Amino acid sequence: MIDVERSPMKLSAPLHVLNEGLAFLLELAALAVLAWWGWESAEHVALRLLLAVAAPALAALVWGLFAAPRARFRVPLAGVLCVKALVFGVAALALLDLGRPVWAASFAAVALVNTALATADRRAAMHRGA
Repeated sequence: MIDVERSPMKLSAPLHVLNEGLAFLLELAALAVLAWWGWESAEHVALRLLLAVAAPALAALVWGLFAAPRARFRVPLAGVLCVKALVFGVAALALLDLGRPVWAASFAAVALVNTALATADRRAAMHRGA
């Protein structure tokens, strides 16, 4: 068994860049899904527009405050992971609500693997810097 604390995994430079690019695409996809969900969740046009703007805006605000690389508030890694789980989880649930269970499961799985790789890479970088 591999002990992550004793043997942190550092991604190669190309894999690191690919994983970071995928993370950005997942963030954009989550915002798009939330906008789509907002638009489809109401019948009245004004409410549709409000939800289509407010849902991704709220997610982006929370992400920017706590999980972004230049977040307004620096929180421990566990806090960043909670924000990511919240935003990606809500996006996956929105896909489920939109009647796209395969998309929801695929999105959640890709987000989970991407976040796990990024977390292991970040821990390895911190371990080497310590």
